[in-house]
Amino acid sequence: METGGSSESPIEPKKTKSKTARKPKENLLKQKSPAEFFAENKNIAGFDNPGKSLYTTVRELVENSLDSAESISELPEVEITIEEIGKSKFNSMIGLVDRERIDEELYDDFETAKAREKRLAKEARTQELHAKNAALGKKVKEPQASKGMKGRGEASFYRVTCKDNGRGMPHDDIPNMFGRVLSGTKYGLKQTRGKFGLGAKMALIWSKMSTGLPIEISSSMKGQSYISFCRLDIDIHRNIPHIHLHEKRDNKERWRGAEIQVVIEGNWTTYRSKILHYMRQMAVITPYAQFLFKFVSDTSDKNVTIRFARRTDIMPPVPIETKYHPSAVDLLLIKRLISETSRENLLQFLQHEFVNIGKSYAERLIGEMGPDFSPKMAVKSLTSQQIVRIHQLFRQAKFDDPSGDCLSPAGEYNLRLGIIKELHPDMVATYSGSAQVFEGHPFMVEAGVSIGGKDVKQFAGDTLQIEKKKGKQEGTIHHFGLYYVALEPPTFLHF
Repeated sequence: METGGSSESPIEPKKTKSKTARKPKENLLKQKSPAEFFAENKNIAGFDNPGKSLYTTVRELVENSLDSAESISELPEVEITIEEIGKSKFNSMIGLVDRERIDEELYDDFETAKAREKRLAKEARTQELHAKNAALGKKVKEPQASKGMKGRGEASFYRVTCKDNGRGMPHDDIPNMFGRVLSGTKYGLKQTRGKFGLGAKMALIWSKMSTGLPIEISSSMKGQSYISFCRLDIDIHRNIPHIHLHEKRDNKERWRGAEIQVVIEGNWTTYRSKILHYMRQMAVITPYAQFLFKFVSDTSDKNVTIRFARRTDIMPPVPIETKYHPSAVDLLLIKRLISETSRENLLQFLQHEFVNIGKSYAERLIGEMGPDFSPKMAVKSLTSQQIVRIHQLFRQAKFDDPSGDCLSPAGEYNLRLGIIKELHPDMVATYSGSAQVFEGHPFMVEAGVSIGGKDVKQFAGDTLQIEKKKGKQEGTIHHFGLYYVALEPPTFLHF
């Protein structure tokens, strides 16, 4: 039956207005500065979390100080101080007034009265149970931290200061040495503890990310009548230093060296043992150095002062800068060496820019390259194809291994002294191998083994049959017959 009126069905959905499809945003080409890259990927440099960042900061500053003193054959004296900074003091440093909470429910650690009553009742029952078990002589587990308060807790801040008696830094170079990532004095082919120009710069980046406070540097070189003082931070996006103050101050005491001070977020509680263990390790392998470590807390009973005394005046030889081995270069490096060389012809270039290529051998190499090459040809005129030919010949030709004279090993004597001084073992053996080569790079392996003593940290490997003693952290080897060691257990090994 047909009905009058509209022909539209009463249950037909209403037509909605069609939405205009959004145009996808164009992908814009962006660039990141080295400082910006490492700020976003700080875990690459060992700044994963506040605790590890504190540890890495100490490590980088200490090793920079050692390199600086060793470079001028000066017996290192390094002072490292970690000062705990409370919230009120930190706020006053940045000009922030302490403020009481107004809306408690706004905070992550807020707890209702009912939840608090329930948590306290549970803690009371747990404590009562522990007391009963202890009275009966039963083993009592340490109570775990309460999970009722889920707040992350307040950040902890520390002022890290490292002072040394090293070379010091030129006044005009200080801003770029600390405020420009991937710039430094360690890019030559020379043995150093650092390589990539990070170190203190990453500490500055972490300081900028966690506290916003600048780094302070004091430095003086031999014979200078002034101390260079610089306060700066870093422009992350442009990778350039932002200088707050850079001036020369009187050096009445004729002090030489460097002092670096940075305020960062950290966690001393979780990384205390790692930092102290690191300082002890450094004392073992550098017995010619003197370290003074201090931790200064808000409460005096938590203060720590440890002096690692010097045991010997004999230092390793100063590492010398060397040239590249032909088997260790690539096309890009050959092109860079050509652009930077002061040698005019190909024969001189091969003789003086690489190790283990004498005049007669260079002439033989040039003869093997083909008719397009001659000893007197201008090295700057080499084409890309000719450079590829040189690289191919370098990969195929036979060269003597580098001598290893450029290395600066600690030496068995120093290694033995360091182990005896810090570990007090019953027996100790050290080994220093001869120089070896990997892909044209010389290296040397040194090792120390001690038996007995007062500490255990590492073992040789999983093949040792090590058993954990109940209630103790030390690993003990019980089956020495398997390793042909005629000693009664327990005996501890240090590596």
